[in-house]
Amino acid sequence: MKYTLVKENPVYKKNLISSGAAVLMSASLMACSAQNQSLSLTAGTVNPSIWPTAQSPVGIDPKVESEITTIMEGMTLRHKVGQVIQGDIGSLTPEDLKVYPLGSVLNGGNSAPNGDNRSPASDWIKLADEFYEASKDAYGEGVPFIPLLWGTDAVHGHNNVPGATVFPHNIGLGATRNPALMRKIGEITAKEIRVGGQEWTFAPTIAVVRDDRWGRTYEGYSENPDVTVSYAGELIKGIQGEPDSENWLKGNNVIATAKHFLGDGGTTLGIDQGDNADTEEELRDRHGAAYPVAINAGAQSVMASFSSWQGVKLHGHKGLLTDVLKGQMGFDGFIVGDWNGHGQLDGCTVESCPAALHAGLDMYMAPDSWRGLFENTLKQAENGEIDLDRLDDAVRRILRVKIRSGLMSAGKPSERPGAADYDVLKDPVSKEVARQAVRESQVLIKNNGILPLSPKSTILVAGDGADNIGKQSGGWTLSWQGTGNENSDFPGGTSFLDGITRHLNKADGQVILADADGNYSGKPSAAIVVFGEEPYAEFKGDRDNLAYKPGDDSDLLLLKKFKSEGIPTVAIFLTGRPLWMNREINSSDAFVAAWLPGSEGGYATDLLFTNSDGETDFDFVGKLPYSWPKIATQTSLNYDDENYEPLFAYGYGLSYSNPGNVGVLSENAGIDLKVINDSDFFKAGKAMYPWTMTVSDEFGETVVKTSRDVSPGKIVSIYSTDDGVQENTRTINFNGEGKGAFAISKNPPANLTRQNTADMAIYMRVRFDDLDPEDKLSLSVDCGVNCSKPLALNKASSGLDSSEWVELSLKLSCFAAASDMEYVNSAFLLETSDALSVSISDVKLVSNEGDAICID
Repeated sequence: MKYTLVKENPVYKKNLISSGAAVLMSASLMACSAQNQSLSLTAGTVNPSIWPTAQSPVGIDPKVESEITTIMEGMTLRHKVGQVIQGDIGSLTPEDLKVYPLGSVLNGGNSAPNGDNRSPASDWIKLADEFYEASKDAYGEGVPFIPLLWGTDAVHGHNNVPGATVFPHNIGLGATRNPALMRKIGEITAKEIRVGGQEWTFAPTIAVVRDDRWGRTYEGYSENPDVTVSYAGELIKGIQGEPDSENWLKGNNVIATAKHFLGDGGTTLGIDQGDNADTEEELRDRHGAAYPVAINAGAQSVMASFSSWQGVKLHGHKGLLTDVLKGQMGFDGFIVGDWNGHGQLDGCTVESCPAALHAGLDMYMAPDSWRGLFENTLKQAENGEIDLDRLDDAVRRILRVKIRSGLMSAGKPSERPGAADYDVLKDPVSKEVARQAVRESQVLIKNNGILPLSPKSTILVAGDGADNIGKQSGGWTLSWQGTGNENSDFPGGTSFLDGITRHLNKADGQVILADADGNYSGKPSAAIVVFGEEPYAEFKGDRDNLAYKPGDDSDLLLLKKFKSEGIPTVAIFLTGRPLWMNREINSSDAFVAAWLPGSEGGYATDLLFTNSDGETDFDFVGKLPYSWPKIATQTSLNYDDENYEPLFAYGYGLSYSNPGNVGVLSENAGIDLKVINDSDFFKAGKAMYPWTMTVSDEFGETVVKTSRDVSPGKIVSIYSTDDGVQENTRTINFNGEGKGAFAISKNPPANLTRQNTADMAIYMRVRFDDLDPEDKLSLSVDCGVNCSKPLALNKASSGLDSSEWVELSLKLSCFAAASDMEYVNSAFLLETSDALSVSISDVKLVSNEGDAICID
């Protein structure tokens, strides 16, 4: 049997290959071994003197430094190593902290108390207290106790806790052009974080996005660094407080993080965690512009980027981390890594990486690798592989922030100001600020005489986003990807349907709700259709082009249906980036870019209706923060391009006071919109559209929508796992209590007749985690009754270690004759009645290059 063991992470490998010439340069410059990883990487050399200077508004306080020195004199090497390591609450317990003196914990996007992303704030404060009390045991007699810092991704409000205020994502806030509003949002976010006992947020993101294919485009405020620069200081001060105030970093304030340093918004092809090939001047003026502002405002932490600059990973770039950020810019806080980002350095693993520390990283984010990293880092500090002066500097920086924030004497989390004040999460003043942000973020793209609507009229409401607060909130909402959320998960939140109903009820108007196919009863005077992108985060949102849902015209057909029936139609588009959708704009009379407005999104409807006097209470003020593409291949389209030809320019936005008609737009997308994906089935931890994942047993079928799901009879469970990057693989567990199945399916079925005739193969990258020799695991292509021949996939596991990834290519013709592949419901169907576990990271159709096999 032929198979290939995979030792490197394929996502990282793809990023390097896709980054072009800069990576070819870096291949030789980055060559270093485990023996010399203490040496800083030299590719992408910087000239610190050309970078701007900055200064902490607090400065180095001799009293604080003396206190730090006293603390460090009482610390053992073990305790110093602990300070520079951060573990995730999903991978450690209070009992662990009795043994390991970690300096910090975090809750990643899918981590929450009791493993429940819907845990109330009371569970968060309870766990914070448990961590605090348990961590005391790791400090022996004579060793000063150093409390934990708990970091959280509160990136658009405190988006981790049900009932908290979820603000519009940053792309929408960029449309407001309102720095003062950013200050208020920062203040509210910090106050709500304190309720659950946390004191540190991984925000704000001050990336400047230059390629809208990037899956994190909505985390940037604008393609124009001027907007980000105008926001950075206000956000930092809103979150942390004024540096000269008594409650700076204390009370209702928390520690902020400027991220991601540096250049993540400008990677080649918009690939997440990819390579930025800009010149040093472009990197400085575009991507680095907001960092001096953040430092001058008192930012206490900076997060290193996953990405590279000119081939060198930022987690290992001494020139940028140490010489520029800490040296030239005078940053005196600490630099934290991103999720196992240190493990992407050449010569490093997630459990061993002196190179990152030596480059200037002060705290490793080691969510699930913290234990091994702690043990190895301690050994390396003991044997001289780690420079103890550099370790001491990292510890000093962390302690400096802990002392400045009052953490050292704050007591347990539940006793701190603002803790367990659950009414804060329902504060009407906070909700009104969020509603203001929603209203100001809406961008009116088109209004050919239909808006504003009368609240006395009959309004048809349609689209899968109309009554879907989860969809309108996007990624990073209660979970990392923001999927699987119900309206009930947002107590007090408002959908677009709620907002429309509120206006019509006040004036005796009427709402007609259409079904999924656009069917309805009654005679509407106008229609409002709410639709858009499904939630995503980070690399799972990366795209190849900017066409909206190529191959899926369901939203377009809905708009065309109403147009053909003579119903004036308003299209509300929920999105994390501008997309080519000229057909949808042509099929509507008004078109609004609503972005991802969050839990108060229903208040966007305040802009759509007149009041009882026939006047408007609110006008559109939002302006495009990103240029809107004329064709789907304008993926890197920015206001300062030499040949700038957008459909709608940066800064565009109509209003009632500044109206304008939009004519018929060209429907030439520049690509074939009819191309339907029948080849890529699974990648980056998710089924590739239009395929879906299901787990099933005799009790029924569950469509997999979240990071953890289970079949109706609990025979099969599936959950996201990491392979080099966060949640890019899936582990499927069969408990053996009955027959279970995992499938990658499509409805309507795919026709793979041509692919079978062309000698294609199903390629998979798989790991057999728990599979005994006698276990039976079949793989088949579901193309109807008695159509496909199941292959014994368990035979491929013979002699393999459970930690080994295997690349397999199985001939499509092994499963069924070409004539039987006209209606393929499931391209990848795993079935077993045994107790076993298997992981997948990539499944697709490939050309058989002679290496594909059959399994008897």
